[in-house]
Amino acid sequence: MAVIELILCIIAIVVASSFLSRFIPKVSTPLVQIALGALASQLPFFQGVQLNPELFMVLFIAPLLYLEAHDIDKSELLKTVKLSLSLAIGLAIATMAAVGFALHSIWPAMPLAAGLALGAALGPTDAVAVSSLGKEASLTTRQRSVLKGESLFNDASGIVGFQFAISAAITGEFAVGKATGEFIVSFIGGAAFGFIVGLFINWLFETVRSLGWENTTTRILMELFLPVLLYVGAEECHVSGILSVVTAGLLIRFDRTGIGPNVARTNIVSSSVWGVLSFTLNGAVFILLGMLLPQAMTASWSDPNVSNKQLLTVILLITVVVITLRFIWVASMLCLARDTTTGKRRKMSPDRWRSAAVMTFGGPKGAITLSLMFTIPYTIAAGAEFPMRDELIFIAAGVIVMTLLLANFTLPLLAPNHAENTSSEMFEVTIEVLRQTVEELTTRITPDNRRAVLMVIDSYTKRISRLKQLAGIVDLHGYEQLKLQALYWEKEFVRARQAEVRAHPNANKAVQELNLEACERMLDQIMNSLRHASANPESGHTVSQIRGRIRRFQHRTGNIVKRVGNRIRRTTPLVSEDQIFAHTQVLQVEAIDHVIERLSEEMTKDTYNTEFCSALILDYRRAEASLKSRPNMEGSTEAANQAADIKRDSYGIELGVVQDMLEAGDITRAQAKALRRNIYVMQVDADSGV
Repeated sequence: MAVIELILCIIAIVVASSFLSRFIPKVSTPLVQIALGALASQLPFFQGVQLNPELFMVLFIAPLLYLEAHDIDKSELLKTVKLSLSLAIGLAIATMAAVGFALHSIWPAMPLAAGLALGAALGPTDAVAVSSLGKEASLTTRQRSVLKGESLFNDASGIVGFQFAISAAITGEFAVGKATGEFIVSFIGGAAFGFIVGLFINWLFETVRSLGWENTTTRILMELFLPVLLYVGAEECHVSGILSVVTAGLLIRFDRTGIGPNVARTNIVSSSVWGVLSFTLNGAVFILLGMLLPQAMTASWSDPNVSNKQLLTVILLITVVVITLRFIWVASMLCLARDTTTGKRRKMSPDRWRSAAVMTFGGPKGAITLSLMFTIPYTIAAGAEFPMRDELIFIAAGVIVMTLLLANFTLPLLAPNHAENTSSEMFEVTIEVLRQTVEELTTRITPDNRRAVLMVIDSYTKRISRLKQLAGIVDLHGYEQLKLQALYWEKEFVRARQAEVRAHPNANKAVQELNLEACERMLDQIMNSLRHASANPESGHTVSQIRGRIRRFQHRTGNIVKRVGNRIRRTTPLVSEDQIFAHTQVLQVEAIDHVIERLSEEMTKDTYNTEFCSALILDYRRAEASLKSRPNMEGSTEAANQAADIKRDSYGIELGVVQDMLEAGDITRAQAKALRRNIYVMQVDADSGV
């Protein structure tokens, strides 16, 4: 039951972090999740959370690395593979040595082998952190490719180096030759295992698809199971499970081949499932990290034999060593790198120094480092306690927090994110496409499909409103102006009806009086609404209110005089209040229909925003429905079915609008591609109910 509660708690925190991140835009989501995990660890029923490193690698890291490798731009990775491997292998080994000797020098009580183990654990960058923090800054394609490539390949070198250092600490002997051989076997063997399995999986899935045996359920389950199978199989063969997962992820392409609606539908579902799983696993990694950090740091912090000041000093110094060494290494590689076109080395310009700084701070440490540190044994070969185990874990945890903080606050300064402007521009483009689609739908309204088309237009209006709220584009004044104009249209319609009744007297005086009274009451209501809707508080508004009240007083006085005269003469009035009320409702419905027609006409013009017209039409239709005592349920069902067909047609209109805007130069090809992708997804949803 405790495991179930832990899982539910982690999922709840992941959901909460997605909301909190919106209100803390300057703090990256991983840091928010770490903080929430640390708070959750203080709850009485979650204290003492234990992390099984092997299970953690299988269930969390392997699927995430597979997804990162599968989605990475292969062409860009090939262009930067030398720099990525240099960071993944060369820098990881250099970090291991630099941290080990630096820690042993500033804290002689720390054995050199233990320091090397810490350095090896601090070698790997966290692929999850790199991916998440990269969203907070505007990194170039090359920088993203280098950082992602490094995080995909450096786990093997870090794990082998860590195992070598721990073995040396336990036995007291440095077996450099043996460790080098193990590293080569693990690295090459893991890549070969992933390559072979990846080829087999491609053949298997493409064969199953050609035979018509593939379905969405089995395909998704196999995809989710694949990273776990790769990791466990490689570890059983005593090669790098991480590298096997990465290699297979780079190689597998079965989901990029094949055509047809079934393949497209399955790919869409697969993408959606992996998107949800990726976000959940990403969040779970950082939440677990947050839960484990207090536990990792409490033992050393509360130890009276260890100076807390010394611990903090060591964390700062080790962080400086790691960051400085990484900056020197990256800058050196940029100096040595040759231009792809000229073949000559380029001088280090300010932009290239900034790029070196971005890639330096863009390699934070994370959960892999902490999971390795928790595998440190409690005893050595002689039976004594492992030297300073708690202190090593404390230092590693501190460096993780420092690198994450540095990445969070320095990357946006070094590479400001301009995605907000791009998003705002994309919002405006999407709104314009939807607006033109609504205008085209308006021209297709006929008496038979009027209700169904307006239902579809209403759905587009809601989409436009949501996009405007996200983009911060809200014009309440424009909407209020349109409402005011609609009231004037009502008033014009009722006055025209009143003039028509007076110009053509009815032989039946009761009907004549009924029509005139209904018009009078409607005008009173409209004028009262106009007085309250006016936003001008100046004297003209006050005068209008006084005139309206005088007119209403005169009308009511006239009605009272009629009733008193009828009582004196002992005659009954020509019409009753019930008749007046019923006829007024009929007149209101007619006035509403008139306003809806005017609003529909305005949707094809530029006077008022299309979405404002559509929203007001919806309001008037609701008012009309409330006036009718018996709604036609059969007609509503028929309209809903008709609206579904029109909605499918509307997606074709959207695609046409996108193409027209692209040909006119109003949008770029990238924007058109993004817009089409969204429309295709909605088309699949409408056709198959995905």
